[in-house]
Amino acid sequence: MSDYTIRRYRQSLILGLIGVVKELFPEEQLKITHSILDGVYCELEDSLLSSREVQKIEDLLKEWVIADQPISYASGSNHLFNCSLNNQDVCDALYPPFESSGSLKYFQLIHYPPGFILHFPNANHPELISPFVPPEQLSATYSETQRWLENLHLSKVQDVNTIISENSSPDLIYLAEALHEKKISSIADKIFDQRRNVRVILISGPTSSGKTTFAQRLSTQLRVNGLRPVALSLDNYFLPREQTPLDAFGQYDFECLEALDLPLLATHLNTLIGGSEVETPVFDFVCGGRCPTGKPMRLSSNEILVIEGIHALNPRLLPSLDRNQMFKIYISALFQLNLDVYNRVSTTDVRLIRRLVRDNQFRGINPERTLAQWDSVRRGENHNIFPYQEEADVMFNSSLLYELNALRPSAEELLKSVPRESPTYKTAIHLLTLLSFFNPLDTSTVPFNSILREFMGGSAYQV
Repeated sequence: MSDYTIRRYRQSLILGLIGVVKELFPEEQLKITHSILDGVYCELEDSLLSSREVQKIEDLLKEWVIADQPISYASGSNHLFNCSLNNQDVCDALYPPFESSGSLKYFQLIHYPPGFILHFPNANHPELISPFVPPEQLSATYSETQRWLENLHLSKVQDVNTIISENSSPDLIYLAEALHEKKISSIADKIFDQRRNVRVILISGPTSSGKTTFAQRLSTQLRVNGLRPVALSLDNYFLPREQTPLDAFGQYDFECLEALDLPLLATHLNTLIGGSEVETPVFDFVCGGRCPTGKPMRLSSNEILVIEGIHALNPRLLPSLDRNQMFKIYISALFQLNLDVYNRVSTTDVRLIRRLVRDNQFRGINPERTLAQWDSVRRGENHNIFPYQEEADVMFNSSLLYELNALRPSAEELLKSVPRESPTYKTAIHLLTLLSFFNPLDTSTVPFNSILREFMGGSAYQV
């Protein structure tokens, strides 16, 4: 299934869930708060759910699927779809549901106090429900952000729109950026506390998470603490092109771990940590091989390596290196403002909008091509990044409260250029619909070291 079809499948199941919960708990308010692995976390607004109650919800939802009930909707105001299920009015934003429930066979409800997780099929294997391993760090990161939003009395997009309409957007921007700076400083302090052991910092996360800016801001905070970060690029450890593994289509697979010269990387890191000098390779992407001469590198006692890349958290990247010598960081844009209690803003959509703007701004890639590549990008993330996120010592949420408000004008212009006959047109319309909920904001006060500048331009760093 395409990413768009997967989203429709999931939204259709969510519609069924809303109706079932209304039937079982008519006095309660269901909240669908955020994605978690291959699912979404849900809870009742004012009460805890027991495991038996979650099982009852799942049983009734399965009955609804088996009955193959129609899922009717009509285009409503402000781009919402007004849907009905068992005479209970519910609404679904952004994705039209399937016509009926009969094809929604694959799902699972998992008790996850105080609520539960609606667990969807695996994106790469639509008929497979992946085993659920509790993502403790990811859940803690979501909870941390949720507590911060509650402290600020912010929970919905409209709350931010109200601040913008009151001409208080600079305060909002500075507040969001201060949270980032505080968190980055805290991570640098943790690394400093372990400085006798840690020699390598490994940073990974999905596309458009802001890894480049984060790494440079973290390096600044490390220097404040008296450490000297030294960047080592995994890109320079690519195998020569003719030695690169092929994918299922016979094309070079540059995203697989085996595309890197792992033995050379391990040798160099062990040598550097031992205090000796190495000549790191320099990869020429034009000719597809290494340059004749590399760059000499040696680590002093107060220097620390910083490695950023999609495989940085994979245990197979550096199997011979002592785990105590590594500090692993996972970064992603975990956007947590919802449109309403039922309709969350997908973190994947936030990253896609970031990438659209960045690709056009810095890489000369038009929006149609970015959208066309997205399914492939997501498959790579599901295979190479997400399975290893819990390997991290810390997680950093790179989302910003105001970012879709800031990106709306430029993203809208790009999305409106996608022709109606394009296979990516539906996705473009979906993203335009999403952006319509966000009031545009003046970006002149966005700091030049903001992660958002990595996408919109004007960054103080080389990105």
